[in-house]
Amino acid sequence: MASEGDRHVEAFLEMMAAERSAAANTLDAYGRDLADFGEFLAGCGLAVHQADADRLRDYIAAMRQSGLAARTAARRLSTLRQFHRFLFSEGVRSDDPSQTIDSPRLGRPLPKYLSEDDVDRLIDAARRRTGVAGRRCLAMMELLYAAGLRVSELVGLPVSAVARDPETLMVRGKGSKERIIPIGQPARLALAAWLEVRQPKTSRWLFPGENSGDHLTRSAFAKQLDDLAIEAGLSPSRVSPHVLRHSFASHLLAHGADLRSVQQMLGHADIATTQIYTHVLDERLRALVNDHHPLAKKKT
Repeated sequence: MASEGDRHVEAFLEMMAAERSAAANTLDAYGRDLADFGEFLAGCGLAVHQADADRLRDYIAAMRQSGLAARTAARRLSTLRQFHRFLFSEGVRSDDPSQTIDSPRLGRPLPKYLSEDDVDRLIDAARRRTGVAGRRCLAMMELLYAAGLRVSELVGLPVSAVARDPETLMVRGKGSKERIIPIGQPARLALAAWLEVRQPKTSRWLFPGENSGDHLTRSAFAKQLDDLAIEAGLSPSRVSPHVLRHSFASHLLAHGADLRSVQQMLGHADIATTQIYTHVLDERLRALVNDHHPLAKKKT
């Protein structure tokens, strides 16, 4: 015979299915979360619907002590919030103890990026390719890293993006906002070599695709990048256009670029988005203090 707590859980899951159209996998996750909470409360002599705020805090502390990932703990707390809101709305409880509970801090994952040596190996692999396809490959790799482009921006570059000034690239990014990015000599030379053999000359795209009138597809470039990674002795799982974009920003900051300039070159509307790269600044500042501060060199 089902306990009173089990009946409340069943009623909650039925409500989520009927009123919220929760998917089967979501309902299974809710059920597992509440079952885990119920096992914890059983040790306190309580049913799943009888916890107070202190017992909720104890449960969160127990999850933390067990080494449970913060994201999983946050999802379980979300389930408990919805469950207790349901109990309150149904009159099962006269209060909602979850309202006073703070969610676990998830933190923000650091961007994945390659070392400068790894990027050199990728570009060297592109440089070893020959023929028209080789020139196109090298030009795309040089531009991707030299300008920190999104893959959609790279494959969608029109010829006009490089027609005005060979030392800069005109990029139309998100929201059709244009930005001008300076490019170094290696990228300029690779681009000039590609323009000599680019076909068809009448295409409006800098990197024409197989279909007439269209540009190279993102998937075609992604396959090319996977092959380059293997040729460079790198795992393809570590290499992607966005990882190279992260590498562009991280390497600039590591060599002294300011955050505002990097924001403009990446095309971020808000500098808060660019601040995910401040881990590089933190490392550089620590190295600066350790190398140059007089007290840092004194032996303790």
